[in-house]
Amino acid sequence: MKKVVIATRESQLALWQAYHIQDRIKELFSDVKVEINKMTSRGDVVLDKPLALIGGKGHFTKELEDAMLEGRANLAVHSLKDVPTFIPKGLKLAAVTKREDQSDLFLSHKYASFEELPKGAVVGTTSLRRRMQLLKKRPDLTVKDLRGNVNTRLRKLKEGQYDAIILAYIGLKRLDLIKDIPYTQKLDFMIPPMGQAALGIEIIEGNSFLEEVANSLNDENTFICTKIERDFISKIGAGCSAPVAINAVINGDKVEVKALIGYVDGSKILEENISALIDEYDSLGFKLAEKMIEQGAIELLKEAEENAFKQERPERI
Repeated sequence: MKKVVIATRESQLALWQAYHIQDRIKELFSDVKVEINKMTSRGDVVLDKPLALIGGKGHFTKELEDAMLEGRANLAVHSLKDVPTFIPKGLKLAAVTKREDQSDLFLSHKYASFEELPKGAVVGTTSLRRRMQLLKKRPDLTVKDLRGNVNTRLRKLKEGQYDAIILAYIGLKRLDLIKDIPYTQKLDFMIPPMGQAALGIEIIEGNSFLEEVANSLNDENTFICTKIERDFISKIGAGCSAPVAINAVINGDKVEVKALIGYVDGSKILEENISALIDEYDSLGFKLAEKMIEQGAIELLKEAEENAFKQERPERI
């Protein structure tokens, strides 16, 4: 009997994702044994610093990739938004699952909506991208870093450490946690990050059986959209934690893409969009990046990342 060993982080959401893919593989390949290899990533261990200060790229994927390269697993399930655009030699991002709702979700025990937050209200988020867009819209808010697993973050909100927090809708939906929060609101003004609400399937390269398994999990439209997003991120040289938003959507026979780069305090923002026929998707992410680079995107991104957490340095780990 053939066997697939899935590498996954041990967080509640990561395990949901891994078991979901395990079930999918079992449904599609009844003669395949599927095992789960649980491990802890650096991003799960270092909780006293913002994600952007603990190495940026790969803080949730390196340990899983190492396990595959060392033969302890041959497939990894990632939240695609956490997967760097550089894939180590010997591995391949072979498939992307169908994307679900990409919304960022406002959660509060005190206020019914984002608009009702009073001046100076404390809002928690891990993401520089969210911080940038929140402060662009509401510069009067106090945005503070929020670390820990989903349940820890929700506990901190309930304890009153924050007036509101912002999390990805899809993770809360998958864990059935939205019902426990008095007030929630999808933030339509927020542009999501590369790959949000899709799972990336990474495999050992050159294995035809694993290629077959991955192909069975792939959603072509999501693959197209997320390739555009990842190409854009790769071209401008942004890490997974950078203050960058990028989203591609298929609308009829066209692909529409919008992107945003800026200071985390929302004071300096560069926005652009581009569209093309689906057949032309292969170069679209690069074209949008080049369009923004001509307007100073790389310099702006460097300034934004340098200024993001000045008060938390000099030690960068």
